[in-house]
Amino acid sequence: MGPAPTPAPLIFIVSGPGGVGKGTIVNALVERDPRLWLSRSWTTREQRPGEADAAYVFTDRAAFEARIATGGFLEWTEFLGNYYGTPTPDPRAGRDVVLEIEVDGARQVKAVHPEAILIFVLPPSRDEQQRRLRGRGDSEHKVAERLQKALDEEPVGMALADHVVVNDDLERTVQEMVDIIGRHRISV
Repeated sequence: MGPAPTPAPLIFIVSGPGGVGKGTIVNALVERDPRLWLSRSWTTREQRPGEADAAYVFTDRAAFEARIATGGFLEWTEFLGNYYGTPTPDPRAGRDVVLEIEVDGARQVKAVHPEAILIFVLPPSRDEQQRRLRGRGDSEHKVAERLQKALDEEPVGMALADHVVVNDDLERTVQEMVDIIGRHRISV
């Protein structure tokens, strides 16, 4: 007999409204767990001052639309005049996939991959979420739009979620998510 087939990777979706700390959480998860592979999202929005080059694949509308036309996204959406999308994952064997995406994208992925595990992240308070949004350089107009979007998205995200985590303490939040991932790996 040959070697056992490599099991299909698990797909973990980390979702939540803007300003909950998804990027920080996901970066900490990937650093801590070498079996996780992060699918880097694409966007046509401008890179914020001080934002890491690896936060997204920053691209233009023509390149994004060309990838849409070839079916190169697992999910994509347009928000505040910019495209955001998750390329079809291609992890190395033995690694599970982490997607850091907004609620609309999470819904699209769950429709195609119902087995994907959705971890929905909430802010500890609306005030803290607003502080985080301002801290990353968004204009007051964008902060207001993102807060309104959060109010609309949270009930949808919580209904879709397999797990809900409140990001009130980064270390505790990351450990809670490590534990969730470990429980899902054991149950496969």
